[in-house]
Amino acid sequence: MIANSAAKISRNGAFVQDTDIKKAGLKVTLPRVKILEVFESEPDAHMTAEDVYKLLMERGEEIGLATVYRVLTQFVTAGLLVRHHFEGGQAVFELDSGSHHDHIVCEQCGHVEEFIDETIEKHQHQIAASKGFDISDHSLIIYGRCKRKNCPNLDA
Repeated sequence: MIANSAAKISRNGAFVQDTDIKKAGLKVTLPRVKILEVFESEPDAHMTAEDVYKLLMERGEEIGLATVYRVLTQFVTAGLLVRHHFEGGQAVFELDSGSHHDHIVCEQCGHVEEFIDETIEKHQHQIAASKGFDISDHSLIIYGRCKRKNCPNLDA
C-alpha cells in the first residue's frame, strides 16, 4: 500500500491522482509513484532512464534500472511522459504537458531547452499550405552548442 503522502502528485501545477494512473491502465505501485515524483520535482527536465535511476538512488529509493526502463515505457504508452530521440544521444523523457513546444539541444553536453515561438509556428503552417499540406503534427529540434557556464564541454 502506498502512503497517503504519495497519493497526490503535482504535474505542472495540476494534481495527478492515483486514479489517473489507474485510468491509464496502470496499477498504482510505489516504483511508479516514485518515478513520477522524480519528473514532478524536475518538471522542465529531459531525463534519460539512467538519470532517473541516479536520482532515485540519491533519494535512497531501491528501484532497479530495469524497472525504471519498464515504467518509463509504460508512462509513455499511458500519455504521462513523452519520449524524444535527439541525435547523438539516448532517449530522453519529459512530462507530457499537453501543449506543443520545440527543443534546442546542445551537441556537446546534451542539455535541452524548450521554447515556443508563434512566428515559427505560423511560418510552418504557411509553408505546409503552400505545398498543399495540412499539418497534423510536427517536431522542431535545433542543434547547437550551449554557452552555459556549467557546460562540461564548453571550450575554455
